[in-house]
Amino acid sequence: GVGGPHIRGLNTNGGLQLGSRMREITRDDVRTAVERARAVERPPDREILHLLPRQFILDDQPGIFDPVGMVGARLEVDLHIATCSGSALQSTVTCANRAGLEVSEAVLESIASAEATLSADERELGVCLLDIGAHSSDLAVFFEGAVAHTASVPIGGAHFTNDLAIGLQMQVAQAEEIKRQYGNAVVTAVPQDAEIQISNPQPQVLPLRMVAEILEPRARELMYFVRESLRHGGVLEALGAGCVLTGGGAMLPGMLDVTESQLRCPARTGLPVRLSHMPPELVHPGYSAAVGMLLYAQRTKMNRAAENSTLRSKLRAMFANSF
Repeated sequence: GVGGPHIRGLNTNGGLQLGSRMREITRDDVRTAVERARAVERPPDREILHLLPRQFILDDQPGIFDPVGMVGARLEVDLHIATCSGSALQSTVTCANRAGLEVSEAVLESIASAEATLSADERELGVCLLDIGAHSSDLAVFFEGAVAHTASVPIGGAHFTNDLAIGLQMQVAQAEEIKRQYGNAVVTAVPQDAEIQISNPQPQVLPLRMVAEILEPRARELMYFVRESLRHGGVLEALGAGCVLTGGGAMLPGMLDVTESQLRCPARTGLPVRLSHMPPELVHPGYSAAVGMLLYAQRTKMNRAAENSTLRSKLRAMFANSF
């Protein structure tokens, strides 16, 4: 899974004239339309992660998702292109190779998490999937069943922990433990008299509202950047199904409240679907991307097999008719 501040998405359009007379659309026509739509100028270090058709337009008729077999004279495609830094992608692949893994395809973390957490209805109505990782948060917006916006925000769970470590003058490991056990992103949700005893290194009493007072501004900053990204992408008003938070950072109590107040839409925590024989402890937001990558790989493998099967059946028919 690839993510981080190196992710950028853009929407583009391209197409082709199929001839002076109408004819049946082939898979090659679809590929040509997508290739023309992807032919946009990019900085030299940008690598394409995903080419995601939003819709096809056949003879000015929009809203088509698979034009193969339909008849027309002009085919266009609205395309979303998710790109990342080439050097960042190479670093990720190198790390995987050193761990003994062979990389067959790179997947944007928010796209992978969406595979494991979003329903078809949410993708249709409009939803933002926000995967809050350790050092950054990746987002993908789906509308009318297709990806409409992808981006990354350079704030993740580690920033919350570091804020606590600095504000409470303690080690990062201790700050992480306090965040996990007692953290809250909403100050007013914590009782005024709530407190715990800690060793830092001497025994001391820590008011829990002090913890929330450090975490809430960072949560609001994260959602401010998410809101700005959605606004720049033109999708802020397209979230009919709201926002789904996943990733390890989604477990912080109060994050849903901050999300709803900042984005002004409903929010829920995204748990990955449970695969067969999957241990129940993996049904956790922190594993959404990992489970989603398995589902993504399986789906793309099945799509390619189906495409090859169609090709094989055509070849068989061709040879059968030649005797």
